[in-house]
Amino acid sequence: MKTEEILAEMKSADMVLAGLGEEFDDFSRLRSCSEFLRGKELLRESGCQWLVPAWQEYCSAKLEDIITPALKKLADILVDKNYFVAATATDSRIARIPWKKDRLVMPCGTTTVKQCPNGCGHMLERVTEDERACMNAAFEELFTGHFPSEGFQMPARCSQCGAPMVLNNVFAENYDEQGYREQWEVYTKWLQGTLNRRLLVLELGEGMRFPTVIRWPFEKIAYFNRKAIFVRVNESLYQLTEELSEKGLGISKNAIAWLESL
Repeated sequence: MKTEEILAEMKSADMVLAGLGEEFDDFSRLRSCSEFLRGKELLRESGCQWLVPAWQEYCSAKLEDIITPALKKLADILVDKNYFVAATATDSRIARIPWKKDRLVMPCGTTTVKQCPNGCGHMLERVTEDERACMNAAFEELFTGHFPSEGFQMPARCSQCGAPMVLNNVFAENYDEQGYREQWEVYTKWLQGTLNRRLLVLELGEGMRFPTVIRWPFEKIAYFNRKAIFVRVNESLYQLTEELSEKGLGISKNAIAWLESL
């Protein structure tokens, strides 16, 4: 199956299920960035793993933005389709793409919402501009290799227990899943309508970081739907299972670069 055939399948499919994996956290470029890798380790050593997604965005922003144009191209291709996008990536640029209303779910959280580190009362709040500025100031120091051993604290505190808030993502010690639960219900209801429909399952850049969210469920969905076509794009983990080899295609390419080439 060639690129032209995949585009034709996108247009002819009744429904399209797209998954955005860790390659959309810009891992391909950041893994060769010594400042990012050193800072990531310092965050972990100081108990600030919840800051890692924001640190990824900060370092990625120092490079050319290739994520937004690639995803805008995908949104343009899918504009007239009945689609849903699920992402294990946490980059906030994913949520800023003009997807159709209620057609995006990010179950691993984002960098735009904060929570109590102790999970008090499911209190989720948007990160303010001042808080973003505080994080960026800390990241400027972190980029040069300087970071306090006691870590970083958000200015905002939980109104119940008084603990400094943390970002609401899967790397938080007590990740509050209420941030995505309602949209996840919308997603699962949409999935129920894919059975026996001509479905294109498009898995982009998903590795084995959180395989139970996209990789394995997508394989299962494609396997049980006789009318489904499965396309997996990944730099290294592009291989298909034996059960899907006759109804799918594995493409050995970075998913962002692949979208750019469409």
